[in-house]
Amino acid sequence: MKQKQDTLIVTLGRDPEANFGFVNPPVYHGSTILHPTYRVLKERAQPFTYGRRGTPTTVALQETVAGLEGGHKTVLTPSGLAAVTTALLSHLKTGDHLLMVDSAYGPTRHFCDTVLKRNGVEVQYYAPRIGAGIAGLLKPNTAVVFTESPGSVTFEVQDLPAIAKAAHAAGALVILDNTWASPAFFKPFEHGADISIQAITKYLCGHSDVMMGAITANEATWPATLAGHGALGQCVAPDDVYLVLRGIRTLSVRLERHMKTGIALARWLEARPEVAHVIHPALPSHPDHSIWKRDFTGASGLFSIVLKPCSDKALAAMLDHLEFFGMGFSWGGFESLIVPQDIEKIRTATSPDHGGPILRIHAGLEDPADLLADLEAGFTRLTMANG
Repeated sequence: MKQKQDTLIVTLGRDPEANFGFVNPPVYHGSTILHPTYRVLKERAQPFTYGRRGTPTTVALQETVAGLEGGHKTVLTPSGLAAVTTALLSHLKTGDHLLMVDSAYGPTRHFCDTVLKRNGVEVQYYAPRIGAGIAGLLKPNTAVVFTESPGSVTFEVQDLPAIAKAAHAAGALVILDNTWASPAFFKPFEHGADISIQAITKYLCGHSDVMMGAITANEATWPATLAGHGALGQCVAPDDVYLVLRGIRTLSVRLERHMKTGIALARWLEARPEVAHVIHPALPSHPDHSIWKRDFTGASGLFSIVLKPCSDKALAAMLDHLEFFGMGFSWGGFESLIVPQDIEKIRTATSPDHGGPILRIHAGLEDPADLLADLEAGFTRLTMANG
């Protein structure tokens, strides 16, 4: 029987019959794995050979993520950034051309501008809304087109099917950072991605207590992905894997709450006199709303707002005394967050001028009424300090 997504979230990676009836996969701590005979050792004829290359615990999570993403297989990394860098290094070499979306996660851009350029990879940034126009940027040596949809901070939704069609026609791979939607709300391989990356630090874990990333590949890109992952010595801690597996089981109910609260906050913020505009793909006012509605089945709790011009003093008055919104550089956990963002130095293919300060907001699992009251009090302080 084919399972629905909510059922897969609960059942993938679990095998109680193989584990004495225990519901959750056991946590295997270990580096050394014994081989029963010389032949088995020589031929590597057993499922596990060394702790760094995987244990039953890591396999349970890898199978779960691959199943939810709809990919062939998955490897795990110690952070979301490590997933980005490992995927790129696995599929790029000196002399290759990389098309990188201009709205990518800041550390992704830093890696491109330092490590990749230092090793002879040509990096070119492109406008996130380019769509099928990406064909005009593809070169004979273009190996990878990197996408992130929606984009970090500014939340442009990319037309992934159009980009993938053009890239594949030119022989290039498409890598997607799928962290915002998670596999619950976006199926990357159904829309043309060859490799999907996630910072499972965020929604798959869901509790702000684990650093981890995942790279899911299709069958064609799996051998190079696995080889690169192994060569770079990437591995994750078994207790962290257990925490992510535990978090995944509630992914559907958590994301539904994040989505509903986020949209409620975004709609309320659209009507505030202090706000110039709200950047949330699920709102009809978003320029890419039609693409989001076509390709996504939901929205996470992360979005941005652009304030009308105000002083730093006023912004500090608003942010410093918020009760439920913490200021922290992450998201995807149960708690609400708000952080100012400065993108002027990390955009080159698109204009960074939004006319006022940008605040990135993560809607947590608190009562929405408390969050709205907290923001309203913050705006009162901002107005008084800006007077």
